[in-house]
Amino acid sequence: MEKQQFYYDNKIVKMFFWATVLWGVVGMLVGLLVAYLFLFPNYLTFAGAQPWLGFGRLRPLHTNAAIFAFVGNGFFLGMYYSMQRLLKTRMFSDFLSRVHFWGWQLIIVLAAVTLPLGISSSKEYAELQWPIDILVVLVWVVMGINMIGTLIKRRQRHIYVAIWFYISTLVTIAMLYIVNNLELPIAMSSWKSYSVFSGVKDAMVQWWYGHNAVAFFLTTPMLGLMYYFVPKAANRPVYSYRLSIIHFWTLIFIYIWAGPHHLLYSALPDWIQNLGTVFSVMLIFPSWGGMINGLLTLRGAWDKVREDPVLKFFVVAITAYGMATFEGPMLSFKNLNAIAHFTDWIVGHVHIGTLGWNGFLLSGILYWLVKKLYKTELWSTKLANYHFWIGTIGILFYSMPLYIAGFAQAFLWKQFDESGTLVYGNFLETVTQIIPMYAMRAFGGTLYFTGFVLLAINLLKTAAIGSKVEDELAEAMPLEKISGQRATKEGIHTWLERKVVLFTVLAFVATAIGGAVQIIPLLVVKSNIPEITSVKPYTPLEVEGRDIYIREGCNNCHSQLVRPFRSEVERYGEYSKAGEYVYDFPFLWGSRRTGPDVHRIGSKYNNNWHFNHMMDPRTTSEGSIMPMYPWLIKNTLDYSMLEAKLKTLKTLGVPYTEAEITGAKANLEAQAKLIEESLHQDPEFVKNYADSKIQEKEIVALIAYLQRLGMDIKANQNAQ
Repeated sequence: MEKQQFYYDNKIVKMFFWATVLWGVVGMLVGLLVAYLFLFPNYLTFAGAQPWLGFGRLRPLHTNAAIFAFVGNGFFLGMYYSMQRLLKTRMFSDFLSRVHFWGWQLIIVLAAVTLPLGISSSKEYAELQWPIDILVVLVWVVMGINMIGTLIKRRQRHIYVAIWFYISTLVTIAMLYIVNNLELPIAMSSWKSYSVFSGVKDAMVQWWYGHNAVAFFLTTPMLGLMYYFVPKAANRPVYSYRLSIIHFWTLIFIYIWAGPHHLLYSALPDWIQNLGTVFSVMLIFPSWGGMINGLLTLRGAWDKVREDPVLKFFVVAITAYGMATFEGPMLSFKNLNAIAHFTDWIVGHVHIGTLGWNGFLLSGILYWLVKKLYKTELWSTKLANYHFWIGTIGILFYSMPLYIAGFAQAFLWKQFDESGTLVYGNFLETVTQIIPMYAMRAFGGTLYFTGFVLLAINLLKTAAIGSKVEDELAEAMPLEKISGQRATKEGIHTWLERKVVLFTVLAFVATAIGGAVQIIPLLVVKSNIPEITSVKPYTPLEVEGRDIYIREGCNNCHSQLVRPFRSEVERYGEYSKAGEYVYDFPFLWGSRRTGPDVHRIGSKYNNNWHFNHMMDPRTTSEGSIMPMYPWLIKNTLDYSMLEAKLKTLKTLGVPYTEAEITGAKANLEAQAKLIEESLHQDPEFVKNYADSKIQEKEIVALIAYLQRLGMDIKANQNAQ
């Protein structure tokens, strides 16, 4: 049988190549700007003149740019290059490849526009609103068709280990994204939607997604790239095929169960928390199996590491993966989680993975691929080595101060004196003491960003001196048809590798089991969320205020979850109950405390305090690093869609009556007027804002929402 000639599509690889470089620079730059906001809270908004540059709006822009723009394009870059060569065929459809590329870039641009405008669902790593979510799913389907089509037309019978991880990424991300982003738009003409899950249910679904977005977008596809590019760069075979099999199946099965470790000591039922902890601890074994397989692939090639910057990046990347995947299971132990959760320790932990594992792995791949794509040597190996050392030092300066800050926060929050009083009763005291750590973090981020800019320069120079040839000629034998049954002495997994559809189905089942066991009982068994009769739906003004809270990204810094610790109950009030959140669409528990928890803030301060605090936090809390929100007293509250919002919430189970919906605007205006009247108790307010019609402004709605928080449980306690 004669060999068939064909061309690898390098053009699509180059398109994703340069998109990875571009969005890497953009994503890291936004992250760097956000880091400096901890030191200079208002330098980007120019004291409130540019609300779209505030921390609460830029922080999700940074995470989305880093994860989906930089790492996402990096995954697609490596996938399109490696799949063609591993399967000995061109991609299934050039047209679908281009639709995938331009569709993904459109999603990124839409995110870059909508998130700074405050169009957000508030869910971490899933902030994009419903029209963009639909586009994400459509583009993902296009990519999936292209992947599966390429697998079907392959000229290589067995699929290599890297492709196993690509397949698991395809099916699992589809499942995670669709379920977590089930939402109901208030109108087809509006960007606004509400999650179909509320409170505790929403928290569980979100962190099932959030943890596994890290697992199946930042880990499994990167492991697939590791299994292809590390052996290629080292010119060595993968250390152990058998270990690869164990690594793959145990990883994808165990990882999906671990989401609840983000919600330990929360209002989530204990049985789910404990289940998440057990599987999180088990996760260390497959994770380290992958790390060992990657590092031992370099056996016999360590002499090259001294000279080859590509291998340097790979070694540090795999080591960072090992560090992060050891620390993650350790943080799932309740005693450690009680210390670390809500602190900057978690931020440091996450960035060991993103900067070290994802950033350095992709940097090594970019340096290796540019030589292949442009058929030339790297413009400057010395510059690549400079990037490596600057980036490595940057990671250390970024992460280590955050670990120190995390320990400091945890112990300052929990410290009591001999009389049983909190030593640092004022939360702000625990913030000001770690400002030097934030400065060191910003310095580390500056170093890391500088290194990546050197990479971009090096790649551009290399491309300028290289070949412009887009396609690459290849040849391979066509695939002969053989029996679908196992051949004599053929291993089960070897047989499975040539049964692509069955392999894909089994990969999906392996990841779907964990989510089903954890989520379905929570949704259908009512006893998981005990009812609290005093908990009532939000008033129309409070609904609008909650949406403003979401728009401004307040949940990026403030939690709404008081854990059952003496220190937290003493500081914030009664610990949070599952039944309190039944009307929260979506939940707003947060994942860090740059500011204090606000779940019990209602009636703690008067309305004037909240007004002044939003205008300039330094007037009420000297030394605060919270930004100013003066636009809230300038913006007229738009409640034209109020009835649509309440109807949507009613559809989701909030017991609003028809009378309450039709009378919502009058109710809102009456409550706003009462708040505005209370503000007149402050002579300074009367002096400066008496004629400003404050009852019509957004600030009143936000005050109403904040003053509501925790009041239902207090009413329940008073009734008892």
